[in-house]
Amino acid sequence: MLKHEVEKRALVFKGKSCPNNKLPRRHFDEGRTALNAPASLTLKREQQMTRPRRSLLFMPGSNARALEKARILHADAIILDLEDSVAPEAKGLAREQIARAIAAGGFGKREVLIRTNALDTPWWSDDVRMAADARPDGILVPKVSSVDDLATIARCLRENNAPPSIQVWTMIETALAVLHAEELAAASRNVEPRLAGFVFGPNDISRETRIRMQPGRATMLPMITHCILAARAYALEILDGPYSDFSNVNGFSQECSQARDLGFDGKTLIHPGQIEACNAIFTPPAEEVARARRIIAAFELPENASRGAISLDGQMVERLHADMARRTIGIADQIADLARP
Repeated sequence: MLKHEVEKRALVFKGKSCPNNKLPRRHFDEGRTALNAPASLTLKREQQMTRPRRSLLFMPGSNARALEKARILHADAIILDLEDSVAPEAKGLAREQIARAIAAGGFGKREVLIRTNALDTPWWSDDVRMAADARPDGILVPKVSSVDDLATIARCLRENNAPPSIQVWTMIETALAVLHAEELAAASRNVEPRLAGFVFGPNDISRETRIRMQPGRATMLPMITHCILAARAYALEILDGPYSDFSNVNGFSQECSQARDLGFDGKTLIHPGQIEACNAIFTPPAEEVARARRIIAAFELPENASRGAISLDGQMVERLHADMARRTIGIADQIADLARP
């Protein structure tokens, strides 16, 4: 599909995205950057980024047994799905079952998200209405490609009286979304302050662009790093997409390790058998946590209070390393908390 055709399609469906077809009240200001962000918002995002999101498992909303099983799995988050894993004729049932599951609770310390259908589908309005009433931790919206899409999401959540606690996550899975990644991230400052982060969707990007998925993902690395930079520039989280060949244990482990090293905060999963390996790979190693604690302790010594750099274990350590160490410790402590009953 050509770029102008994609944009034309977005315009056709924009007015149908939620019951009220008024234009967005707030618009993206391209002049605003991460440097303009209010201190309180920056602090809130920094705190949000220390929540472990190593593993996020998709569970089909139309499968009642899967929803029940989600309560005992050791994933950091559960994504209750209304989109790809649910047939068109089962959307209504899935919506009802997800609402009941969230109302019943029992997910413990796991983060609970709902993946809705895309804005240009006939199911979006009912999905967002249900999510606003069900009050999950967040919604994951697929195929968000523009700031206008984010404005539509914000407007629909407001019109359905969604509480501020519901965060917004968006799938980066179209060519336009990749090209607009920085604009989408910047929109978290004023168009949709609920925006918590991105989920990179390699399979849909491959389908739309005809870029082949190869082991090691060399063909996609430029897009991946572009999206990671956009997310980090505006203090957002970013999660890797699923690995489809769930029977290939070695391939999955290699992709998790690559995702961690590239800077992803975690990975979305499609099979419970992937949880253990994913959690292990995205957990900071004990020696890394121990060194982080030594870095913090060293900078807290009175003689180092005014120093920007110190020597530790035969290496130069700067204040920026202390900032990195605090996040490592924060993640490690919260992972330990998740393991407690």
